[in-house]
Amino acid sequence: MNEVRIIEVKQSVFASNERRADELRKELKEKKVFLLNVMSSPGSGKTTTLTGIINRLKDEFRIGVMEADIDSDVDARTISKNTGVEAVQLHTGGMCHLDSDMTRQGIESFGDYSRFDLIILENVGNLVCPAEFDTGAVKNMCILSVPEGDDKPLKYPLMFEVSNFVLINKIDVAPYFDFDMNRCKENIAYRNPMADIFEVCAKDGRGLDEVAAYIREQIKEWSR
Repeated sequence: MNEVRIIEVKQSVFASNERRADELRKELKEKKVFLLNVMSSPGSGKTTTLTGIINRLKDEFRIGVMEADIDSDVDARTISKNTGVEAVQLHTGGMCHLDSDMTRQGIESFGDYSRFDLIILENVGNLVCPAEFDTGAVKNMCILSVPEGDDKPLKYPLMFEVSNFVLINKIDVAPYFDFDMNRCKENIAYRNPMADIFEVCAKDGRGLDEVAAYIREQIKEWSR
């Protein structure tokens, strides 16, 4: 009987992806382009939140947006219409995440992407797969909405471990849900004590000035 070989494919895929992600980050640094990877579950308010942030930054920075989804171009059209910035839709062909190669394809679809100061990647909506793959982004931002519950950092640990900052969105409806803001922040800090946390309401704009200021400083630091 022939010997059965066992190959750890998953580890190999991750290691290869991380190398290419580092290469992409190096190129972005050389071109002084800041890539922000935005992750969350469906319905958390990603597109609305990004619209508010972009409109607070677009007069100061040249911005491009990549909208990743399994299908449709709804988000790209919405961003382009409501902000006026250039947006492209990335279809993942059924995959629930983007890796560094997919991200590079999206960036290169802009042509000379060095014309941007900030490129935002709105990743596929879920709290599992996107967190597993390094996209080559400079920073990762996670959006957690109040209706999802304050326990999500405990149930989906990797998402919060890889996120540099977390937005707790839809704070306007907090009184109507069994949601404890302090407990949520403690849960985030338990998974990632280095993560910065912002309370926001994308619907009325609360907290978005602070988030935009935070991102502004991140871009300036990256471009030095």
